[in-house]
Amino acid sequence: MDATNMIFYIAILVMSIVIHEVAHGFMAEYFGDKTARFAGRLTLNPIKHLDLFGSIILPIVLVVSQSPFLLGWAKPVPYNPDNLSNRKWGTMWVAVAGVLANFSLALIFGIIIRFTYDMALPSGFYFITSVIVVINLALGIFNLIPIPPLDGSKILFSLLPESATNFINTYEQYSLVILLVFIVFFSNSLSPILGSLFKLFTGLSF
Repeated sequence: MDATNMIFYIAILVMSIVIHEVAHGFMAEYFGDKTARFAGRLTLNPIKHLDLFGSIILPIVLVVSQSPFLLGWAKPVPYNPDNLSNRKWGTMWVAVAGVLANFSLALIFGIIIRFTYDMALPSGFYFITSVIVVINLALGIFNLIPIPPLDGSKILFSLLPESATNFINTYEQYSLVILLVFIVFFSNSLSPILGSLFKLFTGLSF
């Protein structure tokens, strides 16, 4: 991959992650928690959100190594669940918001590809729009995995009864190991899901 394409990949990944995090903050504010706003994090300025390793170093390594799955993260937007008007459902919707933001971006640009594909637009246009769809689908799918600290775990925990507290605490204790094992040995299993959704959204094969 040449340097220009790599820059596009990383720039799109960073902005997609930023939108994901800002969506968390706006949903938390909707449920009554203004922590993210007070921290100056309800902004699309990537500098406010960048994590040196997760937003820059890891994406570069994955792109250069031609990894089949591009991952990354930003500094989490802070929120205080105690401030939410409904802690259980508010927590769940704060988690869902980030995933929905990514899937919404993928859907919007997928529709754009569908309606413009016969217009013979420059190939660079389809490269950029396709990358936006792929990256946002990948982020949405990955974050739905129910392993802490991913959003899927917060959604799962919100649906479990209070009696599951001991299970949740034990699960969180080993979550980093479980997540690393999943990334190393099982992340490739997400590729067929990514391909199917890409075709569904764009009408094109991945």
